[in-house]
Amino acid sequence: MRQTNKKFHSIALVCISLVISLGLAEGLLRVKNSSMTNYDIEMWRYGKELKIRRSEPMLDFDHVKSKSAILQNVEIRLNEHGLRGGQLSPLPPGGRRILFLGASITFGWGVPEQDTLEVRLEKALNAIDKQPVQVLNAGVGNYNTERYVSRFFDELADLKPTDIVVHYCLRDAEDLPAGGDNLLLRHSQLAVILWGVYHRFFDKNGEQSMVQYYRDVYQPEAPGMLKMKEKLKQLSEYAKANNIRIYLAMTPITYNLVDYKFGFVHDIMKQVSAEYGYTYCDQLPTMKGVPQKDIWATPTDPHPNALGHRLMAEAIQPMLSQSGNASVNK
Repeated sequence: MRQTNKKFHSIALVCISLVISLGLAEGLLRVKNSSMTNYDIEMWRYGKELKIRRSEPMLDFDHVKSKSAILQNVEIRLNEHGLRGGQLSPLPPGGRRILFLGASITFGWGVPEQDTLEVRLEKALNAIDKQPVQVLNAGVGNYNTERYVSRFFDELADLKPTDIVVHYCLRDAEDLPAGGDNLLLRHSQLAVILWGVYHRFFDKNGEQSMVQYYRDVYQPEAPGMLKMKEKLKQLSEYAKANNIRIYLAMTPITYNLVDYKFGFVHDIMKQVSAEYGYTYCDQLPTMKGVPQKDIWATPTDPHPNALGHRLMAEAIQPMLSQSGNASVNK
């Protein structure tokens, strides 16, 4: 009996020591990550502070309305529609309302609001167009085409845009399952860090592996590819019925813009755009050759920084300029 009690006390002591150690590790991590430079943790905070779960499988989650947060040392404002930016003002008579749909690149992760491509385009177009122009940022991190088009029909169609830009990137044809609400990952930075380390260790993230991965994603009968095309067709039909101009702006992945390996995706999306009546714009020519260190938001974050957003805006502006529409992408 005495020996059993001794074993129980030993196990209890180990458990208590482990809990204390984990608690200290969690506390130290939170102090360290208060600098807002850890990409994984800042994305985790984005999910906690500015996203809300949705019951619809196609959406999975959405932006919280009318809230702001400082993430990766950048202020993020969400307005009454869950769009990035300030409160939406009424559209003046004869004005253009250009709505950008997309994911975290469109959203401008890691980029100050005034440096995002949407704000840059609004300023540029208002300087040259005869009528007032609004450019709205409906990007949501971790969305794909199925999600951002579904969100448009669910809650953004009432904005009555005159133009819709699908700001497309490679990941948008991935078949993204609804995420589980893991209690540990939701509340522990230590769990998030360990989860990230696990995936970096076991996942194959080399460039050749990525190329093969996206070749598989863009196979004609791949589930995500079929869903992406279905949603782009649905949006195209809606736009045609409501006299809305539609565009698809193809965004390159930033891992290697010097020797770019993903041109086959751009070719596929150019064909898809033509099939469904989208005016197509490829942003690769303005970004090609830029070193990774010059265009990443941080050394560990591949999202385009302010320079990347400036280059994207320069590529897209001629497509959106009324005087340039006829000559875009011959």
